[in-house]
Amino acid sequence: MTDNTNLVPMHPNTHPNTAITVPQSGATLPARRGGMRPILVEYLEILRRRKWTIASVLAASIMAALVLTLLTRPTYTATTQVQVSREQNNVTDVRGVESENTGRDLEFYQTQYELLEARSLAQRVVRNLRLARNENFWNGHGVDIEALDEAAASAANGPTEGAIDPRAVSDLRERLAIETLLKHIAINPIRGSSLIDVTYSSYDPALSAQIANAWVNEFIAQSIARKFDSTAEARSFLEGRLDELRGRVEDSERALVDFATARNIVTVTADNMASGTAQIGERTLAAENLQGLNQQLIAATGQRVEAEALARSNGSAQTNSTLARMREQRAIAAAEHAQLMAQFEPGYPRALALRSQVAELDRAIAAEEARITRGASEALQAAKRREADLQAKVDGLAGQVLAQRRDAIQYNIYQREADTNRQLYDSLLQRYKEIGVAGVSASNIVIIDKAEPAQRPSSPNLLLNLALAMVLGTIGAAGLVFVLEQSTEGLTDPSKLQDALGIPLLGSVPQVADHEDPTELVADPKAEIAESYIAISSSLAFTTKHGVPRSFMLVSSQPAEGKSLSSLALALVLGRMGKRVLLIDADLRNPSAHSYMHTHRKFGLSNYLAGDDKVQDLIQTLQPNVHLMASGPTVPSAAELFSSDRLRMLVSQMTEEYDHVVVDSAPVIGLADAPLVSQAVEAVVFVAEAGRVSVRGLNSALDRMRAASAPIVGAILTKLDRRSSQYGYGYSYSYSYSSRTEDERGAA
Repeated sequence: MTDNTNLVPMHPNTHPNTAITVPQSGATLPARRGGMRPILVEYLEILRRRKWTIASVLAASIMAALVLTLLTRPTYTATTQVQVSREQNNVTDVRGVESENTGRDLEFYQTQYELLEARSLAQRVVRNLRLARNENFWNGHGVDIEALDEAAASAANGPTEGAIDPRAVSDLRERLAIETLLKHIAINPIRGSSLIDVTYSSYDPALSAQIANAWVNEFIAQSIARKFDSTAEARSFLEGRLDELRGRVEDSERALVDFATARNIVTVTADNMASGTAQIGERTLAAENLQGLNQQLIAATGQRVEAEALARSNGSAQTNSTLARMREQRAIAAAEHAQLMAQFEPGYPRALALRSQVAELDRAIAAEEARITRGASEALQAAKRREADLQAKVDGLAGQVLAQRRDAIQYNIYQREADTNRQLYDSLLQRYKEIGVAGVSASNIVIIDKAEPAQRPSSPNLLLNLALAMVLGTIGAAGLVFVLEQSTEGLTDPSKLQDALGIPLLGSVPQVADHEDPTELVADPKAEIAESYIAISSSLAFTTKHGVPRSFMLVSSQPAEGKSLSSLALALVLGRMGKRVLLIDADLRNPSAHSYMHTHRKFGLSNYLAGDDKVQDLIQTLQPNVHLMASGPTVPSAAELFSSDRLRMLVSQMTEEYDHVVVDSAPVIGLADAPLVSQAVEAVVFVAEAGRVSVRGLNSALDRMRAASAPIVGAILTKLDRRSSQYGYGYSYSYSYSSRTEDERGAA
């Protein structure tokens, strides 16, 4: 097994875990999926690659804008600013179910914008300023008045000959003037406000200001005229409605009074005096009487309850003051009598007198208690009679009130009808009075700023035109770059090689400057191109289990794609690592290995294939560890020589004497050499020049090799623009590319 400890670091895009091993049987190498490049990196690379195309398109756009700006006649714009307040005509002034302001503002202002651009308004301006016969107007718009008259006369008369009709010519000029005004007028509402800018543009600044001011004045006049017309129609309509409502109000109020009279409904209060009709409810005369009697009945019931309480307590004898005094006197006399009886005999005179006094007081107390009881009983009877009388009167009035309440249903119907008719009548009468003075009300359109003649032209605007040219140029350049990118079939992006060809990328080789010799650069270990081949050899070390293939060939789809230089470079790189390397030039049709190393091809591979077995005599020494077997003399049929087993025998023999055998094969397209040579080597490396051959051509060449069971291990992308490596591929040697000159050429 080959020792790989002295190899240079692995290619950054190759990882040991993803390395692909090709067995000696020559099985086809499976594809390894590469990571996708960021989309921003893709765009930056396209911009860098197509920068001169983009710059050319932008420069052409800017030059065209500059020329057109300088050749364009200056245009002057005048602006009149007006304020249009929202005003909604309302004939009846009666609210509906939905809100009146819902969606009205947008509709109102959109209507005003359309009215400001109306053809009728342009016609008023033309006639008021007599623009059809104003030469300054036509000159201000670049119209030749004589040519206009001729065209107008021709259009008016048609194919017939005869006298020109002045009226027809005048009408045609007026129509053309109206169309000219509508073409150059602009209505620009100011967002979020009721302000509107009315601008007019022409070649004459004074004319622009005059027309802008006249346009607004005529708009105000037209609005006032329209208001007067609508007012006259509204007054006529309201007069008819007022006459109709007046009769309905009289009939409804008359019906209300007649019904109240017939039903004996007398109201004592009026809740709606302003409407002229009374509200019936609890405020009729019967209801008032019922309320008063009911209050008296409540008081009588209270008195009867009090009388019953007095009767049950014997007339409240316990609380009578006279009876209390007599009882107090008796108690005193009885106490004094008891005291005397304790000292004297019952016949004691003073004791007899006190006994007589106590008996007299007992009789008086009994008489007083009897009187109080009779009084309470009489008061109770009187209270009951009064309560019963009031209850009978209340019951009678309650029946009358209930009857009036039943009548109140129809009464309220008459009442509501009368109130509704009167309200409608009052509302229409008020509206009729308002419309009568609407003609002298202030206009809802106010001029904020009048137009003044412009001191500077509004167009052409050089900066704006240049900015637009930049935008359009950018769009055009983007479209052109898109077309160019889509029409380019070559492979220029290393990161897309695996997806396009289905084989892994072993590495890419940068372009070299025209003044540099690629052979010298390959031989210089410090050169950029040499570093790229070192990275490629590092990638090759991971394609097999034993490191760099013992024998491998390099093949391309077409000539001059860098295949021969790559073969030489890999041989030199392996030789500098201490490996003994044999480079075999198997391109018998167009050999070039000997020319790179400034040697000859007097003898070489063709001699061996023809039967010369003295191999050592056919080998030339290039460096101590690097040897070359040139192609040898030209042969008439190279394919016949490769069809034999001698090439396989040669490679097998040389792999025993050398560490590596590198075979430079002929291109694939149109030749049978490469598939035959691939049978003699352990691995095949496909070489493709960046951007030269289409992807279809490369895949076609690979298909031929795969059909021959060629052991393809990867691909090398040669002559790659070094900036492609800087933008997105990230090779370890790309940092030094910036020090190179911009003039580059591909390896031979």
